[in-house]
Amino acid sequence: MATTADFRNGMCIKYKDDIYSIVHFLHVKPGKGPAFVRTKLKNVKTGRVVENTFSSGVKIEEVRVERRQYQYLYKDDMGFNFMNSETFEQIPIPETMIENSDLMKEGQLVEINFHTETETPLTVEMPSFVELQVTFTIEGEKGNTASSTALKPATLETGAEIMVPMFIGQGEVIKVDTRDRSYSERVKQ
Repeated sequence: MATTADFRNGMCIKYKDDIYSIVHFLHVKPGKGPAFVRTKLKNVKTGRVVENTFSSGVKIEEVRVERRQYQYLYKDDMGFNFMNSETFEQIPIPETMIENSDLMKEGQLVEINFHTETETPLTVEMPSFVELQVTFTIEGEKGNTASSTALKPATLETGAEIMVPMFIGQGEVIKVDTRDRSYSERVKQ
């Protein structure tokens, strides 16, 4: 059992019969009354963020979470299939657990967080940036291609659609931010 004094960002706790990760916390000691801890907690299954206040010194059940590196293999009716890079064990994970799953291409490495007691996968974290080839986009209009503020839709090799600057052409490889699905830069080849 841990207490509020043990709080740190990223720590996983059991709260209301669910597993939450601490996003932000702040110890508050008012001039009058007892101290307390104000927190922002993120549900690891749904991704919903809630705010909660704990009395100082309250006992909290800490949940042990282990990060393991897996390689994305393929998608089928069971979901996305991943292989452990060390043991070669394969596991299927439903699409609902993966944010921006359409930006994943075969062979890509991801981090999967496991609940160590039950060995159940909790979250799948993609790398911050992925390099993908543009398979289809319209040609930029003359005069609009100079600035990066004008955007146009583009289809990537995984089937995902994002907005890219007008100067990006079909067949080019670009770097995409997986957190907000935005174009980052053109990859030099």
